[in-house]
Amino acid sequence: MLKFLSLFSVLFLVACNSVYLKPNTMVPGTTVYASRGGNTMTRGIKEKLEEHGFTVNVGSLKDESSIDVDKFTVPKNTRYIVRVSEQAETFMPYWCIFNGFWWWRFNVSIADQKTGEEILSWRGRGCQNSSLRKLDRFLDELEIKE
Repeated sequence: MLKFLSLFSVLFLVACNSVYLKPNTMVPGTTVYASRGGNTMTRGIKEKLEEHGFTVNVGSLKDESSIDVDKFTVPKNTRYIVRVSEQAETFMPYWCIFNGFWWWRFNVSIADQKTGEEILSWRGRGCQNSSLRKLDRFLDELEIKE
């Protein structure tokens, strides 16, 4: 029984993330469009992109009478678009005690506007700090090294 529980725990942790990425495809210093607001991963990805030297732009309102997410313009010089869908974070003090206390569930997509390719597709769930560390590693892999 103990072996079964150990195997189940390992498989559960391995199955938390599904990632597809194209290494060496993001040009450092370019503009990235990300939607406004959002929960934890949306905020986290904007911060990480800025740390990596990208300019994050949330667009401007098309129609000031409505604050609808679909009514924002994407700047013309935008090279990449980030889409994040996520569920509200869950407080997990027993599971994520040394890893940020919050459990995240999300889908992240980064598309290159110039080529039309999706360069990152990530379905994930995990503790706050480990998810941000993974995001940091993925961005390192995506960046074109000079």
